[in-house]
Amino acid sequence: MQEQVNEKTVALTVRGAKLTGRLLAKAMRAALRKMKQARDAPPHGKQTLKQLAGQNAGLSNIEITDQNIKSFEPYARKYGIDFALKKDATVTPTKWLVFFKGRDTDAMTAAFKDFSAKTLKRTTERPSVLAQLNRFKELVKNLTVDRVKHKDRGGPER
Repeated sequence: MQEQVNEKTVALTVRGAKLTGRLLAKAMRAALRKMKQARDAPPHGKQTLKQLAGQNAGLSNIEITDQNIKSFEPYARKYGIDFALKKDATVTPTKWLVFFKGRDTDAMTAAFKDFSAKTLKRTTERPSVLAQLNRFKELVKNLTVDRVKHKDRGGPER
Protein backbone atom coordinates (compact mmCIF):
# COMPACT_ATOMS: atom_id res chain seq x y z
CA MET A 1 0.00 0.00 0.00
CA GLN A 2 2.80 2.43 0.93
CA GLU A 3 4.57 1.78 -2.38
CA GLN A 4 1.44 2.72 -4.30
CA VAL A 5 1.23 6.02 -2.44
CA ASN A 6 4.89 6.83 -3.06
CA GLU A 7 4.82 6.09 -6.80
CA LYS A 8 4.13 8.96 -9.13
CA THR A 9 1.76 8.15 -11.94
CA VAL A 10 0.76 10.00 -15.05
CA ALA A 11 -2.65 9.39 -16.56
CA LEU A 12 -2.69 9.68 -20.30
CA THR A 13 -5.82 9.24 -22.37
CA VAL A 14 -5.90 9.01 -26.12
CA ARG A 15 -9.06 8.56 -28.15
CA GLY A 16 -8.86 6.49 -31.25
CA ALA A 17 -9.89 3.23 -32.78
CA LYS A 18 -6.33 2.07 -33.34
CA LEU A 19 -3.51 3.01 -31.02
CA THR A 20 -0.24 3.07 -32.88
CA GLY A 21 3.24 3.51 -31.50
CA ARG A 22 3.62 6.90 -33.18
CA LEU A 23 0.35 8.15 -31.72
CA LEU A 24 1.38 7.03 -28.25
CA ALA A 25 4.80 8.69 -28.61
CA LYS A 26 3.19 11.92 -29.78
CA ALA A 27 0.79 11.91 -26.84
CA MET A 28 3.65 11.27 -24.40
CA ARG A 29 5.69 14.16 -25.85
CA ALA A 30 2.68 16.47 -25.54
CA ALA A 31 2.14 15.43 -21.90
CA LEU A 32 5.83 15.94 -21.05
CA ARG A 33 5.86 19.35 -22.75
CA LYS A 34 2.80 20.43 -20.71
CA MET A 35 4.39 19.21 -17.46
CA LYS A 36 7.60 21.12 -18.23
CA GLN A 37 5.65 24.33 -18.92
CA ALA A 38 3.84 23.97 -15.60
CA ARG A 39 7.15 23.41 -13.80
CA ASP A 40 8.90 26.38 -15.42
CA ALA A 41 6.03 28.85 -14.88
CA PRO A 42 6.73 31.34 -12.09
CA PRO A 43 4.71 30.76 -8.91
CA HIS A 44 1.87 33.12 -8.01
CA GLY A 45 0.49 34.26 -4.67
CA LYS A 46 2.26 33.32 -1.45
CA GLN A 47 5.76 31.99 -2.04
CA THR A 48 9.20 31.88 -0.48
CA LEU A 49 11.45 34.91 -0.45
CA LYS A 50 13.97 33.06 -2.61
CA GLN A 51 11.33 32.34 -5.29
CA LEU A 52 10.16 35.94 -5.24
CA ALA A 53 13.69 37.33 -5.52
CA GLY A 54 14.40 34.92 -8.37
CA GLN A 55 11.79 36.65 -10.54
CA ASN A 56 14.01 39.77 -10.86
CA ALA A 57 11.18 42.23 -10.38
CA GLY A 58 12.63 44.39 -7.59
CA LEU A 59 11.34 43.82 -4.07
CA SER A 60 9.57 46.17 -1.69
CA ASN A 61 8.44 45.40 1.84
CA ILE A 62 6.10 46.56 4.60
CA GLU A 63 5.60 45.53 8.23
CA ILE A 64 2.52 43.83 9.66
CA THR A 65 1.92 42.93 13.29
CA ASP A 66 1.66 39.29 14.31
CA GLN A 67 -2.10 39.24 14.92
CA ASN A 68 -2.95 40.59 11.46
CA ILE A 69 -0.81 38.26 9.34
CA LYS A 70 -3.43 35.60 8.62
CA SER A 71 -6.18 38.10 7.93
CA PHE A 72 -4.03 39.86 5.30
CA GLU A 73 -3.52 36.81 3.06
CA PRO A 74 -7.05 36.71 1.55
CA TYR A 75 -6.73 40.36 0.47
CA ALA A 76 -3.38 39.65 -1.20
CA ARG A 77 -4.94 36.73 -3.06
CA LYS A 78 -7.92 38.89 -4.06
CA TYR A 79 -5.68 41.51 -5.66
CA GLY A 80 -3.35 38.93 -7.26
CA ILE A 81 -0.22 40.01 -5.41
CA ASP A 82 2.87 37.82 -5.43
CA PHE A 83 4.24 38.08 -1.89
CA ALA A 84 6.55 36.41 0.60
CA LEU A 85 6.40 36.57 4.40
CA LYS A 86 9.45 36.85 6.65
CA LYS A 87 9.27 36.81 10.44
CA ASP A 88 11.32 39.47 12.24
CA ALA A 89 12.07 37.87 15.62
CA THR A 90 14.59 40.50 16.69
CA VAL A 91 11.81 42.81 17.86
CA THR A 92 10.02 41.89 21.10
CA PRO A 93 6.49 42.17 19.71
CA THR A 94 6.87 39.90 16.70
CA LYS A 95 6.64 41.69 13.37
CA TRP A 96 6.23 40.20 9.92
CA LEU A 97 7.79 41.67 6.79
CA VAL A 98 5.71 41.29 3.65
CA PHE A 99 7.88 41.37 0.54
CA PHE A 100 6.25 41.97 -2.81
CA LYS A 101 7.29 42.85 -6.33
CA GLY A 102 7.97 46.50 -7.12
CA ARG A 103 5.44 46.51 -9.93
CA ASP A 104 2.72 45.33 -7.51
CA THR A 105 2.94 48.55 -5.47
CA ASP A 106 -0.40 49.93 -6.67
CA ALA A 107 -2.15 46.61 -6.06
CA MET A 108 -0.52 46.40 -2.64
CA THR A 109 -1.74 49.85 -1.58
CA ALA A 110 -5.25 48.95 -2.76
CA ALA A 111 -5.13 45.67 -0.84
CA PHE A 112 -3.95 47.43 2.32
CA LYS A 113 -6.58 50.13 1.97
CA ASP A 114 -9.27 47.45 1.70
CA PHE A 115 -7.72 45.44 4.54
CA SER A 116 -7.45 48.41 6.90
CA ALA A 117 -10.98 49.61 6.10
CA LYS A 118 -12.46 46.19 6.90
CA THR A 119 -10.36 45.86 10.06
CA LEU A 120 -11.36 49.32 11.27
CA LYS A 121 -15.02 48.64 10.49
CA ARG A 122 -14.88 45.35 12.37
CA THR A 123 -13.36 46.93 15.47
CA THR A 124 -15.83 49.82 15.57
CA GLU A 125 -18.95 47.73 14.94
CA ARG A 126 -18.13 44.78 17.16
CA PRO A 127 -16.54 45.57 20.51
CA SER A 128 -13.99 43.12 21.81
CA VAL A 129 -15.41 40.18 23.73
CA LEU A 130 -12.45 40.25 26.12
CA ALA A 131 -13.05 43.94 26.84
CA GLN A 132 -16.69 43.25 27.61
CA LEU A 133 -15.74 40.31 29.82
CA ASN A 134 -13.30 42.46 31.80
CA ARG A 135 -15.93 45.18 32.18
CA PHE A 136 -18.47 42.68 33.54
CA LYS A 137 -15.86 41.22 35.91
CA GLU A 138 -15.37 44.69 37.40
CA LEU A 139 -19.13 45.15 37.76
CA VAL A 140 -19.50 41.81 39.55
CA LYS A 141 -16.55 42.61 41.81
CA ASN A 142 -18.22 45.84 42.89
CA LEU A 143 -21.45 44.09 43.83
CA THR A 144 -21.38 43.01 47.44
CA VAL A 145 -23.25 39.87 48.37
CA ASP A 146 -24.64 39.65 51.89
CA ARG A 147 -23.40 36.28 53.04
CA VAL A 148 -24.61 36.62 56.66
CA LYS A 149 -27.69 34.52 57.38
CA HIS A 150 -30.55 36.33 59.00
CA LYS A 151 -32.56 34.08 61.29
CA ASP A 152 -35.40 36.52 61.72
CA ARG A 153 -36.15 36.67 57.98
CA GLY A 154 -39.02 34.65 56.50
CA GLY A 155 -39.54 30.94 56.49
CA PRO A 156 -41.97 28.79 58.44
CA GLU A 157 -41.78 28.82 62.21
CA ARG A 158 -40.67 25.72 63.97
